[in-house]
Amino acid sequence: MSAFSRLNAWGRTAIAAWHARLGSKDAAKPFIVYNTKPEDRISFPKKVAYGMGAFVNNLLAAAIGGMIVVLNLGLGMDPALVGLLGALPRLTDALIDPLMGHISDNTRSRWGRRRPYIFVGAILSGITFALLWQLPAGKTETFYATWFLVGSIVFYVGYTIFAAPWVALGYELTPDYHERTRLMGVQNFIGQLAYVVSPWFLWIMNNKAWFPDQVQGARGLAIAIGVLAIVVGIVPALALRERFQQVADAATAKAVSKWDAVKHNISEFFGTFASTLKSRPFLKLCSATFLVFNSFIMISSFQLYVIIYYVFAGDQEAGARYAGYAGTLGAVSTFAVIFFITWLATKIGKRRAFFVSTGISIVGYVLKWFCYSPEHPLLILVPVPLLSFGLGGLFTLMGSMIADVVDVDELESHQRREGIFGAIYWWVVKLGMAAALAGGGYLLNATGFDVARAGEQGERTITLLRLFDAGVPAVCSAIAIWVLATYNITEAKAHEVRDELERRRGKPGQATA
Repeated sequence: MSAFSRLNAWGRTAIAAWHARLGSKDAAKPFIVYNTKPEDRISFPKKVAYGMGAFVNNLLAAAIGGMIVVLNLGLGMDPALVGLLGALPRLTDALIDPLMGHISDNTRSRWGRRRPYIFVGAILSGITFALLWQLPAGKTETFYATWFLVGSIVFYVGYTIFAAPWVALGYELTPDYHERTRLMGVQNFIGQLAYVVSPWFLWIMNNKAWFPDQVQGARGLAIAIGVLAIVVGIVPALALRERFQQVADAATAKAVSKWDAVKHNISEFFGTFASTLKSRPFLKLCSATFLVFNSFIMISSFQLYVIIYYVFAGDQEAGARYAGYAGTLGAVSTFAVIFFITWLATKIGKRRAFFVSTGISIVGYVLKWFCYSPEHPLLILVPVPLLSFGLGGLFTLMGSMIADVVDVDELESHQRREGIFGAIYWWVVKLGMAAALAGGGYLLNATGFDVARAGEQGERTITLLRLFDAGVPAVCSAIAIWVLATYNITEAKAHEVRDELERRRGKPGQATA
């Protein structure tokens, strides 16, 4: 027996014993080991192909979030205005997400429900992102604000056309409880590659050997990112097929017989939207993600300000370099986190794995208060591996858990609605992201931060920056654990739902190609 097999056997025995000792209602149930059927497995190349979409998704999100500081540091815009410019386009993005999910669910074409949109959306989002940052020199603040606002809205339309069907495609690639987690682990692993390079975007834009100033740096960097997004983003559309296309066709034929299937009238869309929001397990997943992810987004720029203006007394070049070190270490650490949480979820369940990953990240946030030190700048790196458990665990587990929710929904609604579930999930996240970005700008102003003072920020300003940076995500992550304490789709329930669905369909859902 190999070392891995011995470890696996030991893990199963330990978990069985743990279940036997639990005082919850689950303890009365026998511990059942479910094995993934060969036909439910996704080949590694196809997992990688799906992960290519995660890379583009993360790259574009990280780039627009990380590069927006140019508006403040490079063009001198008011931080509150910069926050609004980051938030308002995301509101548009959030509003069209559910519509795009609905359109994708109800599209019928020879290429499937998802793939045409993924292909076109990758091209549109890459082109519009590159154009967004071609900011002409010598203009007023009003001009730059208008340019960025309008350009961002156009970009997010293309981004949503790509992202909503890509997310939905992942939910239907396999019906297996654990293979879904493995798929999401691989896609999250590949997606993290974007975060290996994104912490260096500010350094790249500031590099005087390449660009004369930050604004010129943003122009060149955006073109490179746009081209990469197009080339990589079309891969899922070319390499993957939809497993439940035929099941969805049959379900939709029943569900929309009394509606205009071409126009998808407004009442049908809002009815679908409302019925999706009635799923309590789904709302719990949305709430937990809202808390963990958007608290991170709200203070994402605060870490950079703390490093530059507290640890390095206003030295942007040194601060950007250490922020790059921390970001790269975080991305590399997340690779290990994804592997561990994927394995852990198959042993103790997805909900408990979330508790572990989020709990460890809280420890990391608290350590930031102690480890961000002007005397010992290398201590910046100490909390980083622990912080990686937050988003690394979150986006490994949430996609897999939503796929389980979609099965429960099919049992109740007789429809395959991966698109609308995925879109509403991200709709909730993006609405929160818009509020977080706007709130972050106002929080930054509330600290009294003044870019003109450079390294001479007041003591109160520095203290509030540090307090918000460490405290906001720690508190919100603790609330997220409480929210998911009553999430009830266990492995056993997921298998019961699948068995019932397959009995109703007459046979397991098969790939169309």
